[in-house]
Amino acid sequence: MPNSSTEILKHLKQKIEQAKQQYHEFRLYDLGSFALNFITPKSSYEVQKNIAYGLKARQRLDLYKTKKAATGQPLILFIHGGAWQHGDKKDYAFIGETFAREGYDVAVINYHLAPDYIFPSYIDDLALALNFLDQHQTKLKISTENVILMGHSAGAFNVMSVVYHPHPNLVHCRDNIKAIIGIAGPYHFDYKGDPMAQHAFDQDIPYQQVMPYYFVDSNQIRHYLLMAENDQIVEAKNSIDFDYILRQHGNHSHIAVIPKIGHISIIGTLSSLFSRYFKTKRTILSFLKESLET
Repeated sequence: MPNSSTEILKHLKQKIEQAKQQYHEFRLYDLGSFALNFITPKSSYEVQKNIAYGLKARQRLDLYKTKKAATGQPLILFIHGGAWQHGDKKDYAFIGETFAREGYDVAVINYHLAPDYIFPSYIDDLALALNFLDQHQTKLKISTENVILMGHSAGAFNVMSVVYHPHPNLVHCRDNIKAIIGIAGPYHFDYKGDPMAQHAFDQDIPYQQVMPYYFVDSNQIRHYLLMAENDQIVEAKNSIDFDYILRQHGNHSHIAVIPKIGHISIIGTLSSLFSRYFKTKRTILSFLKESLET
């Protein structure tokens, strides 16, 4: 019979190697996003960069304003992923472009990162950004009448948590949130000892006191959970469990599996340069249309 300490050591080494591989994949994506942004067309939008939504250095957003619509167009607030530990709004210009060309204004925010800042700091940042955009919509020449929250990976957790949170922030325009689009998001998992997530959460607080799964209430928001068919980082049960609990509370929820792509590549397929070859953007656009017509 194998020695238990040997088995534990083996398991730990496997976890470390997995974390190293995932970290490497994230860094490869950073290079990919740089290339995407470099060749992304810039004719479909005007951008205001580094708008301060708070007093701290990371509390900044970029606002991509569509040239396709005159006034009153829906506002997408996009939150990047990166295991709550890295990522920057500048890497997601292609997100601003791809939806601005469809007639949406898009705000992409930075937020505080682990390990220096842990939950709920990054959720507080998102609430602050939402309230800033709502309060300054006239000055910014945007509208918060129809808000869509969209996040990838850790960002998907953030957009769900700003609504479903153990101590909810006062989001002034919550009633104007028409849809939340979570892309490959972790909504129901134990972060204790998880090499990708443990530094973003207080390890002494059980995940049942943090995960948005446990704080769902009944509302009129439409929830769209996108999963990558070949996701090797976030388990499918996250979206399946969250879909179940949303429906248990009488809420709208729709799961969509995007074929032939993984956890990182799902967000890259939104680039207007490549979106025609994948279902991701078409799926999201249909969800946006559905939520805004309801």
